[in-house]
Amino acid sequence: MSTDVTAEGGHGAVPTGPAVPVEAKPALTRRDWPLYECFVRGKRGLNHVHVGSLHAPDDEMALHAARDLYTRRNEGVSIWVVKAAEITASSPDEKDPMFAPSGDKVYRHPTFYDIPGDVPHI
Repeated sequence: MSTDVTAEGGHGAVPTGPAVPVEAKPALTRRDWPLYECFVRGKRGLNHVHVGSLHAPDDEMALHAARDLYTRRNEGVSIWVVKAAEITASSPDEKDPMFAPSGDKVYRHPTFYDIPGDVPHI
């Protein structure tokens, strides 16, 4: 099959004959990007806290977008981004069967001693 081409306009070889068959691909939109959950640790020694969600095309872009969205005032020292589809969570309806085994282990609860008021983060 021979295709006529022209180089008019400085664009290189441009087909002038019948159209070249091209497979149509659906355009990816931001709605097609995976959803990420974002967590920020505000100060050293504190826990990461869920601060919001965002859509991003990949992990690296999600990390940069989370930095731009959730640490604009330099309030973070660490950021975690996790694909929402990768999170496995218990249901609040399963609370009793899920956490009942820990109820009979009283030694795990700090009820046998007083915690001083000047001790943070316990």
